[in-house]
Amino acid sequence: MKKIILALLFLGTLISAQTHRFVYEFQFKEDSTSSSTRKEPMVLDINPSETKFYPYAYVETDSLNKKNPDNHNLMWDDLPSVVRKKDAYQHKNYFNVNHLFVIESRDEMTWNLSSETKMSGNYILQKATTKFGGRSWTAWFNKETAISEGPYKFRGLPGLIFEIEDTAKNFSFKLLKSYRLIETYSTREIIENWGGQTAIPLTQKKYDKLLLDNFNDPLREFREHYKKNTDPQAKFMFNNIEVKSADQFHDLSRMAQERARKNNNPIEIDKAVHYPEK
Repeated sequence: MKKIILALLFLGTLISAQTHRFVYEFQFKEDSTSSSTRKEPMVLDINPSETKFYPYAYVETDSLNKKNPDNHNLMWDDLPSVVRKKDAYQHKNYFNVNHLFVIESRDEMTWNLSSETKMSGNYILQKATTKFGGRSWTAWFNKETAISEGPYKFRGLPGLIFEIEDTAKNFSFKLLKSYRLIETYSTREIIENWGGQTAIPLTQKKYDKLLLDNFNDPLREFREHYKKNTDPQAKFMFNNIEVKSADQFHDLSRMAQERARKNNNPIEIDKAVHYPEK
């Protein structure tokens, strides 16, 4: 916890050009019916005018690209990437479904403060609960850290959120460390733009339709590339399976659909797309 302590002590003196970065461990279940969990480090960047939450792997990819611009790496994960204005609930949610899209949403939440506390290293954390995205959540925040922010879209408490978990234990965020960057960190090439693509604005309704269309024909673009290929040496892989014949597309499509059904467990469960049953 020493890294967190040293960084947080100077939070109040953050100057205008700096980024204060908090790294959280994000543990989650892609399939709510399974006991299997996945862990990923996530970044909460608090900038002078914006707050951003996104995968730490993007920072690593960005660093590699800056060191070697000629070997440009691309990465996109189905993990959350959200941007909000300072002290606001208005979010820009970035998604990649064969193209980069952005959906704007207003995500207010009402917190119930508890008198219950616990220790985390040298910090006293206070308990708070809320309902958001169709789930019930328990958060632990530190009042001495005078910043009303937290991971993902969680904010509005009188202190920084160190831990938050839903009651079904499908999702949890835990603060790992904190440090400062001397300049505002730009995410232009890893969130707002990707592979030369600028994010296309989309409504939630149109995004849901896009996911349904993609579910109904999950290999549409892959199949088109396969049909147009004229190189006899080209190798086509899907989910570690080599495609050698067009006859495989039917079974591979069903496999992709089954995977989509199992992994249909978003943080905001009230926005889950209802895929057709078998």
